Amino acid sequence: MLGFELDFWDYATFLTLGLAGLAGLVIAIFVAGLPGQIAIARKHPDAEAVKIMGYAGFLPVVPWIQAFIWAFKPTDIVDIRRFPKEEAQAIDEDIARLKDVRRPVLDDVAKRAPRPGAARAAPGVDAPAAPVADAPKPGEPV
Repeated sequence: MLGFELDFWDYATFLTLGLAGLAGLVIAIFVAGLPGQIAIARKHPDAEAVKIMGYAGFLPVVPWIQAFIWAFKPTDIVDIRRFPKEEAQAIDEDIARLKDVRRPVLDDVAKRAPRPGAARAAPGVDAPAAPVADAPKPGEPV
């Protein structure tokens, strides 16, 4: 090669450097995913965004630090688009999807689905079934 022969210690050095590089890569991937894992464990409403920002912002460092801080942000916010029970259930479903846990479909989801023509009832009160008018048959007057 270059005028000298490789012996056992040269190969052992190459193997050690390769294993150290692989260990460094595994540690870097673990640290990059840490904000996302923390957000999932804390049932953060934006856990998926924190997870993506943790991986994408690892090399420039500043976005990773922001994702790490974001993962610890208090999550006692009330989203005005849903009632608190519905918001908690939606967050649980997102966390289960991020953890890749298969959960049975809850009957409550079917109850929450709006029916055509039904008025929205107060929380905890079942809405009466709205009568559904039959569609006129062709040729019948409306």
